[in-house]
Amino acid sequence: MNENNIDGMNAVQRSLKRTGDCLGALGGLLFLFPVFLIIYIIQKLEGEGPAIYKQERIGKGGRPFNILKFRTMKVTAEKEGVPQLAQKDDDRLTKVGKFLREHHLDELPQLWNVFVGDMSFVGYRPERKYFIDKIMEHNPDYALLYVSRPGVTSNATLYNGYTDTMEKMLKRLDMDLDYLKNRSISLDLKIIFATLFSVGGGKKF
Repeated sequence: MNENNIDGMNAVQRSLKRTGDCLGALGGLLFLFPVFLIIYIIQKLEGEGPAIYKQERIGKGGRPFNILKFRTMKVTAEKEGVPQLAQKDDDRLTKVGKFLREHHLDELPQLWNVFVGDMSFVGYRPERKYFIDKIMEHNPDYALLYVSRPGVTSNATLYNGYTDTMEKMLKRLDMDLDYLKNRSISLDLKIIFATLFSVGGGKKF
């Protein structure tokens, strides 16, 4: 299928989006550096394990990349080696990790993912291949998302909550495909401001 048939943005808009992502991420990294440093120190004081957690996700073109987050779970979170979906009040969360996740501070390192081009500010949330394979058993249209970069936030992130069930994953996919077909610079700005407003207001999602 031709990319232009499923993507609401043309080549110029995609270029503008990438430029905005790059500049916004760079500004965010510089402005929030003191916050990064404080969280890093608190993480190291809490106990063992790296402060920054990286995990392979699938992004644009179906290519894998390492998503970055502040670690929120115990180092033994998946000791059995089987991927598990995070739950809203997961008992694998550390004390600091629970606070970071509730206030979405664990996502801050993804500014680097945005800056280097792994991700965009707005787009579908990148998933692990293990779960993508399960989703595609129900709806192979997930592969259509690969024409774009995954994002830090989206309408699905704001309004579908934790994707801790297959039903929610499939609903998220429908919302992400709808965004892809209708996306624009103005829609991206609307989602970004809605996200900032929600996070600033303490909304849990």
